[in-house]
Amino acid sequence: MFNKIIKRGQRKVSKPEANVDALYGGGASGNRNPGSVPASNVVVNHASRSMVSSSVPNSVPPAVTVAAAPPSPVVIEPLPLLRDIPVSERPHMFSRKIQICCVQFDFADQMSSLREKEIKRQILVELVEFVQSGSGKLSETMQEELIGMISVNIFRCLPPSSHENTGSESLELEEDETSLDPSWPHLQIVYELLLRYVVSPETDTKVAKRYIDHTFGLKLLDLFDSEDPREREYLKTILHRIYGKFMVHRPFIRKAINNIFYRFIFETERHNGICELLEILGSIINGFALPMKEEHKLFLSRALVPLHKPKLISMYHQQLSYCVTQFIEKDYKLADIVIRGLLKYWPVTNCQKEILFLGELEEVLEGTQPAEFQRCMVPLFRQIGRCLNSPQFQAIVHIIISTAILETLQGCLCSNWYIVAERTFFLWNNDHIVSLIAQNRNVIFPIIFESLEKNMRGHWNQAIHGMTANVRRMFNEMDAELFEECQRQYLEKEAGAQELEEQRQLTWKRLEAVAAQTGGEDMVMVN
Repeated sequence: MFNKIIKRGQRKVSKPEANVDALYGGGASGNRNPGSVPASNVVVNHASRSMVSSSVPNSVPPAVTVAAAPPSPVVIEPLPLLRDIPVSERPHMFSRKIQICCVQFDFADQMSSLREKEIKRQILVELVEFVQSGSGKLSETMQEELIGMISVNIFRCLPPSSHENTGSESLELEEDETSLDPSWPHLQIVYELLLRYVVSPETDTKVAKRYIDHTFGLKLLDLFDSEDPREREYLKTILHRIYGKFMVHRPFIRKAINNIFYRFIFETERHNGICELLEILGSIINGFALPMKEEHKLFLSRALVPLHKPKLISMYHQQLSYCVTQFIEKDYKLADIVIRGLLKYWPVTNCQKEILFLGELEEVLEGTQPAEFQRCMVPLFRQIGRCLNSPQFQAIVHIIISTAILETLQGCLCSNWYIVAERTFFLWNNDHIVSLIAQNRNVIFPIIFESLEKNMRGHWNQAIHGMTANVRRMFNEMDAELFEECQRQYLEKEAGAQELEEQRQLTWKRLEAVAAQTGGEDMVMVN
């Protein structure tokens, strides 16, 4: 009986315990005590332990959580070239090279890890040549590893913008003040690798779209806010190629760019990549099929036209103007939307911005047909007249086209700002615009005539005075009878205004006389 009791006490070690022993190098034959676990390999959840101990007194201690051993560090060492090894061994060697390229380095410290950085650079250059040559088709696993490595390297938190560090409100930095990424020599190769992968004829879009997905596209768009112009140039090329190759992603990319514009216009008014995004859109718009979809028309009215609002428009106006004119070339009926949008955001006190608007307006009017011109000529030429008659000193030269347009042009023609006024008058050098004016002279002449007369009588600049005389002569040659009628109406208006002024002065004199007769000592006399 005693022997049976002794045998029962010598129970076998259970499988879970054996597994734990094996994990730590112990076991039945080991010297390790089965009941002990090295403290360095144990993570104890103290909160759980305290709850269990307090709620269940004298209970069995909770099981400890064993932390997984950290992955062994990647050994960065030179590896044989892919072209020098058998084809069967290339996938494994490709994976080893990808692992090395996933290692991150501090490029701000130019003296650290020089050997490792050079090895990684050489491997990246080799991968670019390998993908570009098409000597070996990449399997799905290899493509997944490649895109994963590229994502690790390029998707990162961008450093704070210069204006955030200095507190400056202006983003117009000089060329020597542009922030350049110290890791660019390394990043450039990674971007080149991504570009070669996207444009490679060996890349199957059905497979690649699993890894270059919407998340990848959004992260790529976030990088457009980089201050390094070299990086933005690569991003522009890559995103354009992705848009052209992955048709399934096109609507999503357009919508994502829209959202960037909306945030820039209505929230931050700060973004470094608006110019590059507009360059991409210029090519995209050029490929729109006709008749144009309603989605594209909404993009024009809700995104491109409001982009004229921010005060930093000079940074991207050339690209914006190209996109707008592309829409009008595709569908001339959109000219009315564009012109009215320009009038809505027309600058009041910014002379340089006003000149940009005048130049864009001329380009838009060149593609405007008479029917669309008539819809907006009145407000347009009123604005042109305001430019010509502005009390500031620079706004007369460059606009004359339609009734809606007339209102805008009227304000420009009489501006004393010499540059704006001169630019407004340049509109008359455009034969298409002059023909539109001539066809609608009965509406346009009365709007512009007053601005021209004010310039003739009192503008300080002799060049503007001469331009005004030329335009008046042109009007007179077009329709002498209408010119005389406008002149007669202007003289009558001036006479009426002078008469009103005389009556106003007389009224004040009468009030002063009445006040003097009452003898009020506390009365304040106004001259």
